[in-house]
Formats: sequence, C-alpha cells, structure tokens
Amino acid sequence: MQNTTILITGGTGSWGQALVQRLLELDPKEIRIFSRNESLQVEMNQAFHHNPKLTFIIGDIRDKYEIMQATHQVDYVFHLAALKHVPVCEQQPDSAMKTNVLGTQHVIQAAIKHDVQKVIYVSTDKATHPSSTYGMTKALGEKLVVHANLRESKTQFVCVRSGNVLGSTGSVIPIFKQRIEDGLDISLTDSRMTRFFLTIDDAITLLLKATKESIGGEVYVTKMPACSIKDLAEVLIEDLSMGAIQINETGIRPGESLNEALISKFESVHSINLDEHYYVILPPF
Repeated sequence: MQNTTILITGGTGSWGQALVQRLLELDPKEIRIFSRNESLQVEMNQAFHHNPKLTFIIGDIRDKYEIMQATHQVDYVFHLAALKHVPVCEQQPDSAMKTNVLGTQHVIQAAIKHDVQKVIYVSTDKATHPSSTYGMTKALGEKLVVHANLRESKTQFVCVRSGNVLGSTGSVIPIFKQRIEDGLDISLTDSRMTRFFLTIDDAITLLLKATKESIGGEVYVTKMPACSIKDLAEVLIEDLSMGAIQINETGIRPGESLNEALISKFESVHSINLDEHYYVILPPF
C-alpha cells in the first residue's frame, strides 16, 4: 500500500473511518473518501486533523460519471458504499437496487477502465440465504464482483463477507445503550433472533488480508460467533441500567430472518478452511 492511491466508496461510515486509520499507517500517497454526505466529510476531515493525504469527494456511485472521475489513477478501491438498513431497503427496493447493484456495476466498470489493481467489495452474511431486499442486492453485488474477474482486464476483484460490526452506525448496541441511558424500555423484534458479530478491528483486518492475499474471485469470510440479541440486550441492561428496563417483543419485520448463515450449502462445496480465523469461498471458475 505504500505510495499508492486508494479510493474508498462510502468512506465516511464506521468502516471507512477505521479503514482510513489503518491505511494511513501503511504510508499511501493519497486516500480518496467518496461519499454523498457533506457534513460527515467535514466532520471526518476535522477528526483526522485535515491530513493532507486525505481527499474528500462528494459523489454517488449511482452516477457513473462521478465514480469514473474519482477512480482516475487509483490503485486500490475499497467498495463500502451501500444502502444497508433492512427496513429502508424493504420500503424502497428500487433505491436499494440502484445503489447496491447498479452502483456496484459502476464501480466495476470504472475500475476496469482505469486499470485499478484490485477492488475489495464489502458484503454481508445476509447475502448467504437472502430473505430481504438488502440481502438480495448484496448477493447480486457479490455475483457481479466475482464475475468481473472473467473480463479481460488487469483488475482483480475480491469480496469480503461480514457480520454485524459491534458499535457501527445504526447497529443495535448504540441504540440499546442510548435507550437504557434514557431510562426507556428496549424493543426487540423476536427473542429467538441471533446475529453474527465481530469488532471493527477484526473487520478491517479481514479487508486488509483479502487485499494482500487474494488473486481474484474469492469471498473471504471471518469466523464469527453468533449471539442472541435478547442475551445482548439483557447484558447491557445489567451493566448500564440504574432502574427497571423492560424488553418488549414487537414481532419480526419484513425481510428479517431469525438466523443468518456465513456460507450456503452450495458454497460449501467450493469453500476452504483457510486458518483459525477465516474461510475462503473459491469462485466456480
């Protein structure tokens, strides 16, 4: 990564900020933060003390021209931009398609046009057996990224499949903590629900491992523990609450599944147990 130019789409989120912190340690020439949110870009620029290696670009991956411009003379692309909240994607599936599928195709085309060395696409365990619009669009994104390796180009494309990052923007822990601190009851859709969790450090380590070791077409998957959301809520209440906090079950939301999977039955045929921390799903080709 030394003396390279790196583009991060959706770079102002929790993943993006943690990734930038790690990448700066590798002494790149330039890191381009590409996102739609002007306010978050200003805040992030201030948080990194206006580091001269960071370039902030207002843009949307739905706009092919904008992502084409941002990718000029780039060596690596970390594609983090997505609509990721399940209820939002269920209510607006057209927007989810435009961002998560069409936007990903724009990133692929831009990378090929500008001879990017490698594109790393961040996916989700919800793409394994998709029950939601979000999961379906991310599964399609994975298919596009893996298939892009069959094109005649110098660019290598690889996926990483993540679970829920602890404490990331919009995740359950910050929401639960805020309600407990405010003395409010916690809402839970279904007490049987479980999710895979990993830390932000583990998530970024996964990204960098895939960047370093992949040759194109793989899906890297971190081995993650599954946790009951109800157990998580009870632990937070016990640790943080100064009074009585109830857990109210509201019923499962459209598109939600009770449990996620890391690798599908079909994918297991093409998967290898890389080491104690990772699986790799090899491409069918």
